[in-house]
Order: sequence, then structure tokens, then C-alpha cells
Amino acid sequence: MYLCRVNVKKSIIVSAPSGAGKTTLVRHLLAVMPEKLQFSISATTRNPRGNEQNGIDYFFLSTAEFKAKIKQNAFVEYEEVYASCFYGTLKSQLEDIWALDKIVVFDVDVKGGMHLKSIFKTQALSIFIAPPSIEELEKRLVSRQTDSLQSITARVSKARHEMAFAKNFDIQITNDELQLACTQLTDCVQQFIML
Repeated sequence: MYLCRVNVKKSIIVSAPSGAGKTTLVRHLLAVMPEKLQFSISATTRNPRGNEQNGIDYFFLSTAEFKAKIKQNAFVEYEEVYASCFYGTLKSQLEDIWALDKIVVFDVDVKGGMHLKSIFKTQALSIFIAPPSIEELEKRLVSRQTDSLQSITARVSKARHEMAFAKNFDIQITNDELQLACTQLTDCVQQFIML
């Protein structure tokens, strides 16, 4: 489901199956263009992983808090990505970033990325980050040591399904060699900004 009542300006949407490296690539992008770009912090009902902090990595909400925000029409878009695990983009985040005359950068799941692109249309550049293979993706998820085996199995299964949607994005980048993927991402974003 998606809802939008904001004055739309440019945005960058980076989506990928879990473990493909989108967050690492987004952090690189923000580090090389801090004067132009700002990260949109998503809301989620999942628990923090590792050193994730509320209000920096995500807004960590209870399911009741998240559903209350749905009723308040506070989201541009939101999804139940896994059973009882919601993610969403708060309208207030976008409005605050655009008020600073910056371009919003989203780090969202594949379905959320497609929803945002359908809302923002040509004002958004949508980028799909693909892993070199599903096998490599599974190795990355295991090596992160942040998820249970059951969670990893669910994420790998979901990734197989999500890979079919890469063609719906403006740009596809395979994150096989990190430095090359960083360069490709930076180049395509710079071209979009200059349009």
C-alpha cells in the first residue's frame, strides 16, 4: 500500500534483496555527496541488528505504533515485508530533507522501491542492486551473523523472487566487486542530478 500527499522533488531509490550490499553502497554514496544527498530513515517493526540505532539507521517502532501511524496517514508508502514485520517511509522525513534543498536517498526493499518509483515517476532514479548469485547472497547473509538460519532461509527464498523485478528499475548494478559497484552507483546518480 502506498499513500502520497507531498510536494515531490528529486529522489534516489536504491533497492535490493537482503544481503546484496545496498546499505554499504548507499553509505558510500552519502559519503561522497553529503552536500547534495540525505538519507531517508525508514520506520520498521523489526528489532535492531548489531549496532543499529533508533533514529539513525531506522525508526524502530512497535507494531501498534506503526499501525497508529498508518491510521494517521503518516507514510508515503509502507509494506508488511515479512509476516508481522513492517517497513515504511514517513512523509515527515521527505518533507524535512526537501526543505533543506537536498535529494532524498532511499534504502528500501524491492517492493517498496517499485512503489516509490510509481509515486515519484521521473523525479526518482530507481536502482536495483543485484548480488553476483543467490549462492553468494546466502554466504553474505550467513557471514553477517545477524540473523537466524530460519531468517536466512526466508531471505534467500524472497531474494529468488525479488530478482525477477530487476527489470522494473531504471538501472541495475551487480555488486560483485564493491569498488566497481560504488563507482557505477556514483556515476549514475551524478548524471541524474545534472538532468
